[in-house]
Amino acid sequence: MSSHDSDVAIGIDIGGTGIKGASVDVRTGVLISDRIKVPTPRGARPDDVIEAVCTLFEQLSHDDIEHAPLGVAFPTVVKHGVTMSAANVSDDWIGLEAEKLFEEALSRDISFLNDADAAGLAELRYGAAKDVDGVTLMTTLGTGIGTAILSDGILIPNVELGHIEIDGHDAETVTSNAAREREDLSWKSWAMRLQRYYSACEVYLSPDLIVVGGGVSKHHESFLPLLDLNAPIVPAQLRNNAGILGAAVRASEMHPALV
Repeated sequence: MSSHDSDVAIGIDIGGTGIKGASVDVRTGVLISDRIKVPTPRGARPDDVIEAVCTLFEQLSHDDIEHAPLGVAFPTVVKHGVTMSAANVSDDWIGLEAEKLFEEALSRDISFLNDADAAGLAELRYGAAKDVDGVTLMTTLGTGIGTAILSDGILIPNVELGHIEIDGHDAETVTSNAAREREDLSWKSWAMRLQRYYSACEVYLSPDLIVVGGGVSKHHESFLPLLDLNAPIVPAQLRNNAGILGAAVRASEMHPALV
């Protein structure tokens, strides 16, 4: 591989509705291949998800990235390669040695991490949280609410603030973008729920910055200005590519390319 290729890593982002992947230049945070997307299998059971990831990876594979590091972001708590929760996937993932199963299926080492943590790493390296001092709260509003905490540039992994209790409910069940779509909420009505959620997060964390990601962040002008918080709240810059980029960054750090 050339010296340029040593800066290439692959990121795969597994979400509640879709699985996305691409090759990334980790120096610049630019996708250097087409972004491939396949649906997340109904029920999101382990064997089905692993098979879908293998299908996606085959579409990404070519000679130039044969030895590129591979990172996989997944929507559960991940500790030492084991998936410890299952908010928006099958309960069969709980306690599963998922990293090992993906490595066996893909026949290569991978770096495996929580999807919101991956998004946080991407925004830290390339986006809205770059060079920010203090505590940044990264949130992804999608099927659920993913959260990541960055403290002076260091990721604190597996923080599940999407599940704090708000008005007697698990926050993400009433405040996620999926809840907005399901209930056909106006931006104003949804912003009222977001206000309660982010105000609670401020009580717990006193963040210096809040970053809002997920696909809905492209409509940030419709709801972020309606929020009144102590910390600045800004849209993520990397949107739906954040998980891919963050997974690739982690992989490049943990498994440098073979040259």
